[in-house]
Amino acid sequence: MAQYLLSVWHDEDYDLDFDSEDAQRMVAQVGAFNEELTESGGWVFAGGLHPASSATVVRANAGEISMTDGPFAETKEQMGGFWVIEAADLDAALEWARKAAAACEGPVEVRPFQGE
Repeated sequence: MAQYLLSVWHDEDYDLDFDSEDAQRMVAQVGAFNEELTESGGWVFAGGLHPASSATVVRANAGEISMTDGPFAETKEQMGGFWVIEAADLDAALEWARKAAAACEGPVEVRPFQGE
């Protein structure tokens, strides 16, 4: 089985109040998705990320290392979380992504890992 990254994307200023009804609904939906994925044998790893503003970018240039605050990508949308899954093929991974997008109520990007 191949491995795929399912990444969840949010607006840069996305800040979920986990006490709100909307957040509680999404937490339950994602929990049900995680359970289904685990029971199928497709679960490898997953995690939610702090806002992109908490990122530090480390760069190497001609032997010098520099560090800057903030996300690497200067874009309105940033990755907010991800799953690493195992799926038989891209179609199966896309089906999981469809379910993930419904659970998160937002876009999910699917990317295969490179082969060995």
